Amino acid sequence: MKEAKDYIIFPLDVPIIEDAKKYIQLLTGRVGLFKVGLELFIKAGPQIIEHIQSAGETGIFLDLKIHDIPATVSRAMERVAEFGVTFATVHCGESKEMLEAAVKGGQGKVGVLGVTVLTSISNEHIRMAGFREEYASDISRLVKKRAANAKAAGCIGVVCSGLEVSMIKSEFGKDFAAVTPGIRPGFEPELKIDKKDDQQRVTTPAMAIKNGSDYLVIGRPIRDAKDPVEAAVRIAGEIEGVI
Repeated sequence: MKEAKDYIIFPLDVPIIEDAKKYIQLLTGRVGLFKVGLELFIKAGPQIIEHIQSAGETGIFLDLKIHDIPATVSRAMERVAEFGVTFATVHCGESKEMLEAAVKGGQGKVGVLGVTVLTSISNEHIRMAGFREEYASDISRLVKKRAANAKAAGCIGVVCSGLEVSMIKSEFGKDFAAVTPGIRPGFEPELKIDKKDDQQRVTTPAMAIKNGSDYLVIGRPIRDAKDPVEAAVRIAGEIEGVI
């Protein structure tokens, strides 16, 4: 049975390998998955995945957001499938064929998630990128369109904001996974964190879970807390209250 802590994905978004290892040691068993993104993977490579796997049972979310021609994406995902990670990401991008290539390359060994619209993106960003006004005025329409392509291509789910999860679950079913970044816990004001970050579309853990999120990517509220373990436990408590 899925416990409250299992909903938490902690991003190892640090440039120094030793810092990553520190958080792995602190939070193994306290969170459901560790997220390895571009910065750390470029610095540490597959060795950081091996380190996480040797540290305990916490799974791995390899968030490389692959985006290229279908043949390259397929070959890249074949390599990813060799790592034994739980999830890996590919941008939904412009074509369903790229998503299909990612799923084919994954060979059923890794759950492929389509990244719909980054939570750092605002309506104005969409407008400036040249999208039609129907998408610029309502980002959820673009998220829905991209999620439909991901579902049709065989992805197990998508990455989207907590504001769009309810729509995703309603349209594509409860078994279509929703991973949600941009999470800000109820106790965040206590942390006195500088608000100048990239996130535009945010929710609390409770809101996201109520909307149907299967996993929550929660970084700064844990990483920047005086006691990261205590912060992870408190967030799990918020989640426990609604599951």
